[in-house]
Order: sequence, then C-alpha cells, then structure tokens
Amino acid sequence: MKRAVVTGIGAVSPIGNSFYESWQAAKAGLSGIGPITRFDTSEIRWEVAGEVKGFDTGAFLSQKEINRLDPFVHYAVAAAIMAAEDAGLISSNSSLITRHSSLNSGGVIIGSSRGGISTLERSIVNSHKSIVGKQKNTLRFTPHASRISAYLMTSTTISMASSYVAQKLGIHGYCLGISNACASGANAIGEAYRLVRSGYKGPVLCGGAEAPLCRICVEGYGVSGALSKVKDSSASRPFDRTRNGFVLSEGACILVVENYESAIKRGAKIYGEIIGYGNTTDAFHQTIPVPNGEAKAMKLAIEDAGLNPEDLDYVNTHATSTLLGDKTETEAIKMVFGEKSGGIPVSSLKSMTGHMLAASGALEAALTLMSMKEGVITPTINLKEHDPECDLDHVKQTRETKLDVALSNSFIFGGVNAVLVFRNPSLTSPY
Repeated sequence: MKRAVVTGIGAVSPIGNSFYESWQAAKAGLSGIGPITRFDTSEIRWEVAGEVKGFDTGAFLSQKEINRLDPFVHYAVAAAIMAAEDAGLISSNSSLITRHSSLNSGGVIIGSSRGGISTLERSIVNSHKSIVGKQKNTLRFTPHASRISAYLMTSTTISMASSYVAQKLGIHGYCLGISNACASGANAIGEAYRLVRSGYKGPVLCGGAEAPLCRICVEGYGVSGALSKVKDSSASRPFDRTRNGFVLSEGACILVVENYESAIKRGAKIYGEIIGYGNTTDAFHQTIPVPNGEAKAMKLAIEDAGLNPEDLDYVNTHATSTLLGDKTETEAIKMVFGEKSGGIPVSSLKSMTGHMLAASGALEAALTLMSMKEGVITPTINLKEHDPECDLDHVKQTRETKLDVALSNSFIFGGVNAVLVFRNPSLTSPY
C-alpha cells in the first residue's frame, strides 16, 4: 500500500478568503457569522448565516464563466487553484501557464450537498416573472420568452465542481462528484486517500464546496427545526446548554492528496499524512442520529490507521450546535474512547464558521492538519454554559499542545458517517 500525504490546501470560507486567512481567524476565535444579505429575511424567522465576504471571483474566473456557473463552482475552482498553487503544482500567475506534469494524469474528487440550488431558485423566480396573466388557481406563462439559462442544468449539477476544476487545471485523470450531504467533503478526502493508497499515481484534488444561502435552503432547514433562531454572531454554540440549532453557511475547501514518495521527489511540503478512513451508515432515520453508527465509523477509521483509541491526541468534532446532534456525538466519543474520553481535547470549528455542509468536513480536516503541524488547537467559541450531557474536554481558548495523531468527524442527515485520521507531518519520514 502507498502512503497518502496532503501537500496543498486552498479555501474560501466565512472566516477568510484563503486557507491562510481562515486558519489565522480560527486560531484567534473569530466568528464569520452575521446577518443574511443575500435575500430579504423579513418574512422568515432565521436571519443569520456564514456568508463569504469580499471574495473576488474575477481573480479565478472570467465574467462569462462567472455568469454560466453556480457560486458553489466558483468557490470550488478558487479553492482548487489556491490548493494547486500551495502544492507547487501550478505557477502563481493567474494564466496558469506553468503546470507540473503530474497534473495531466491527476484526479479530482469534490463533494457537495446542495450543488447549484441558489441558481435553481433564481431561475424559478425569474420564470415566474414572465407571467402575463393570473386567474384563480391558474398561472399562464409566455410560451416562448424563457428566462432560464441554457447553462442551468450544467452549472448546477453536483459533478460540475469536479469537472470544471479539471478543465481549469488541465487534469485528465480520475474525476468524481460526491453527494453524501454534509459528509461529502470528508468522503471526498477519504476516497482520494483510498485512491492514492491503492497506487494511483497522479495527485488528487479533493474536498467540498457549497453555496446554499438562498431562501429555499434557509427556510427548508429552518422549518425542519435544524436552524438556530438566535439573531447574532453567537447563534452557533456547539455543546452549549442553550444551543438550539445550526447556522447555514457557504464556502469551499480543497486539499491536494498525493503519494508520499512522489511528494518527496518533487520537494513538496507536507501538511500531514492521511492514515485512516471510516465510512458507515446508521440505517435508522432521516434526521435522528444514533451513537452506535458514529462510534463504528470512528472505530473503523482508527483500525484502518492501525491504531488504538488511546493513540489519538485530539478530536475535531462534527458538532453543529443542534441539541440531539452534539449529545449523540458526545455519546459516540465516549463509546470509542471510554475512560479517556474526558481527557482527549475536542473542539468545533462550526462555532465560528457555521455549517458549510460539504465544505465543513473538508475545512475541518484541513484545520486538523494545521493543528498538528503547528501544535495549536483552535477553540470552540460561544460555549458559555456547558451542557452536562456533553461532558468532554472542550477547548474554549486556543490551546498549544503537541499532537501526533488526530481524528476529524463528519456526521449527516440520513445517518451517513465519515471519519478521517491524520498523522503529524513530523512523523511522515520513511518507515
């Protein structure tokens, strides 16, 4: 089996328009949550989100491309280009003239839960504007003046993030779009790990991308009871006794995963090594999680890494700030780590970013790697009143500590669970 290492990371998130900015903000415990500006919220109960702010899409795509692609693809392309640059696979100039030859046979695996839903919603609204008459229970549209773009179907499909990244970077190898709801980004990284581990030669760009900040998504999650009704930046409060739902967010994070020997040969820096991956399903309920399935995914990932639970130094939790979700994950962690569960540090990035759906699992994986590389655990903010049923070692302020092996959780609607295990880059020397 080959060894899979991470050599590049790119991100666009509510706390930064690059991975470096996002990492600095996370270490500082800065919130990216604020009032929704993408649409009028006066008629609904949910008013905050994690929006990407001040992002220059034009630095990565032409105006024609911007018009023809959904924002989730914009974010994916931007994060992928930044990751490829970070890995030394392309030049730093925007024309992308200089490319490493390995990209020709490289791969792309990108996950998304909602794909181009904001573009779909906008198209439906525009179509209704073409109504020329209205009678009770009857709507009449103009027969030929369609307001739907010819690129609607292509721009909104889940796989377009992967295929357009491949197009922009000249990648001709493996290409896959994954939709496993909120675990899609973590699944993409896990599948890239398996691909490289099995002997795939080219580097694989993998992660998640989302742009769900439209009314149908906010209201849809809201009426299901999943969203927080708090109207300020403290709305996302994982493990807090007063938590009442998650905050919907957007963005993308892409990692470059490649063979260890190839990375060393071309002199690439290494963020860390992926050594384990677990993927399970609860087979129980659409929205209610159960600890057994989550615990099984963690155990499988740890076993895949050839380790025991006591070998782990840190858990980057899924923790979305829902009443049942955080409690269930706490129970699952206790099932896996037993007596050590109260001593292993845990934290939740979603307290700062909100829930970026598929992009969250990828960004959390990336920050887990940085936590190991720099020996810094980012805090869970807004945790003021501990829920007694979530009695773990919660990191509430940035903590400096040595981390050799860490675990990152992603759990989702439908009971699908994805878990990744990483090793500190200082331990990735030949063995």
